[in-house]
Amino acid sequence: MTAVPALVLAGPGTNRDPDAALALELAGATPSIALVADVVKEPSLLREARLLVIAGGFSHGDALGAGRMMGLDLAVGLGDELAAFVAAGRPVIGICNGFQVLTRAGLLPGALGHNDHGRFDCRWVALDVEAPSRCIWTDGLTDPIHCPIAHGEGRYVHPDPDGLAAAGQVALRYAGANPNGSVAAIAGVCDPTGVVLGLMPHPENHVVRRQHPRHRTDPTTVRHLGLALFRNGVRRAEES
Repeated sequence: MTAVPALVLAGPGTNRDPDAALALELAGATPSIALVADVVKEPSLLREARLLVIAGGFSHGDALGAGRMMGLDLAVGLGDELAAFVAAGRPVIGICNGFQVLTRAGLLPGALGHNDHGRFDCRWVALDVEAPSRCIWTDGLTDPIHCPIAHGEGRYVHPDPDGLAAAGQVALRYAGANPNGSVAAIAGVCDPTGVVLGLMPHPENHVVRRQHPRHRTDPTTVRHLGLALFRNGVRRAEES
């Protein structure tokens, strides 16, 4: 079977695109990385992909608010193409800045604000998979996912978190400490179709066991790889 072609969307200031590409490769896809500006000029780069990752980092230096400029680039330059991509059932994931971009572009509900403690935060966190959820990226997962966060604007806000959960759109919650004050400890949400996922933590930075800070002393860390999310995304892309 031919490996799934996957596109990692990057922009000025993003820095996790190689990490996302590695995660996709380990999950069984064939990734390529392209700048948003290049995809706007050549939309066939998106049309030919069957899975899309919007990489994390600090697009445009967060100069006008996290994800604002890249979100505009997507909404204005690729709005129709992205809508068709999602309508075809092709999976999309936005990580950290990519999550901020997806909310700015109107592809995911809610918004991201400054951490409630007012500081940039970089640490490892545990994520509980929400059940039930319509999210295809977390489908069938039961073990918590361990991965790092690295953000200053990661506080998820939404006027009706209970309604969002009832609709099956809450995919992940912080387990234990809530690192940024997100409403209802929400770490990741999906769109109504379940194919678009946004999350603040970085699962692409825990795709091999040795990336975990306790990998030498705790053999169970292999059960908490973020790679599981990407495997689900690739599996769905193979079916779409």
